Amino acid sequence: MKEATRSGAGEAAGAEVLIRLRLGPADARYGGDLVAGATAMAIFGDLETELAIRTYGDEGLCVAYHSVEFLAPLRPGDFIEGRARIVSLGRTSRRIKAELYKVIGAEPDGRGSVLDPPILAARAEATIVSGRRGAG
Repeated sequence: MKEATRSGAGEAAGAEVLIRLRLGPADARYGGDLVAGATAMAIFGDLETELAIRTYGDEGLCVAYHSVEFLAPLRPGDFIEGRARIVSLGRTSRRIKAELYKVIGAEPDGRGSVLDPPILAARAEATIVSGRRGAG
């Protein structure tokens, strides 16, 4: 996986970050133990923040979501992997594509299944800018 650096915008193009975590009981919000879409949005925010730190040196700001899709249900106990990459660079902005995959599906009896291939559960496109005036 490529890592972004602060040394120049050209090097930030194609930069990619990854996060993997397990959803817990506190993430359940709906009947059937479904995890709220807001949880996916929070993970997208963490991915955007890491990309901003790696490219700007600060946490940056998300100025727009251009699209968000929730494609498969998530439940407590699922292991998920979030990936985000910079797809285009502006003078002071970065366009991001992010995806959230279910990599292990949890069963109510405590068992789990490794999903091969992983299931695309959500995806989003956003624009971030530096939180510092004149950065980018």
